[in-house]
Amino acid sequence: MAQINPSILSADFARLADEAKAVDGADWLHVDVMDNHFVPNLTLGVPIVESLAKATDTPLDCHLMIEDPDRWAPAYVEAGAGSVTFHAEAAAAPVRTAREIKAKGGRASMALKPATPIEPYEDLLPELDMLLVMTVEPGFGGQAFLDIMLPKIRRTRQLIDKHGLSMWLQVDGGVSASTIEQCAEAGADVFVAGSAVYSADDPAAAVRALRTQAEEAAARVGCAH
Repeated sequence: MAQINPSILSADFARLADEAKAVDGADWLHVDVMDNHFVPNLTLGVPIVESLAKATDTPLDCHLMIEDPDRWAPAYVEAGAGSVTFHAEAAAAPVRTAREIKAKGGRASMALKPATPIEPYEDLLPELDMLLVMTVEPGFGGQAFLDIMLPKIRRTRQLIDKHGLSMWLQVDGGVSASTIEQCAEAGADVFVAGSAVYSADDPAAAVRALRTQAEEAAARVGCAH
């Protein structure tokens, strides 16, 4: 089952509650947290996540592009996030951090920047509920999809299957009607889409269309997860 997570990085920050309602039917709402240190952009933090969690019934998928996620990740679960993603490149104690996220009741996810290989983290996979393969350099929305990430998505899916894990495989960056099928065919099953959803005349319809595309592509290669 493909999941579509609209990214509020592409939404109107002055109208976040309305923008959340505009994507009714989305599986999760993707919230990009940036600190202007780990990535060269500054977005939002715990107080806004807390407010947004109260304003929408759609669960929040918080992607922490910040330094010291080991310290901050549990606070995002406490603020109302259903899933929290930390970066492998920033976490000093990824296993402990994943376990703390889960102990607070959240889903634990780890993200890899484009240049970071999956193989060194194979032994960590059983600790995670989701693995995020970035398909652009993290920091800004609206970037073009990096198709050189497709082999990495495939290798990640192979490792997940090798260990018999039920974890999700998410892609984030440049996901649109023209790229989502390639990602689904490579083995991804959770798709973050920002501009492709929020620039559409009907964001909720865009979510449904993307999900259909992904599911049909996965079915074609026999990897409907």
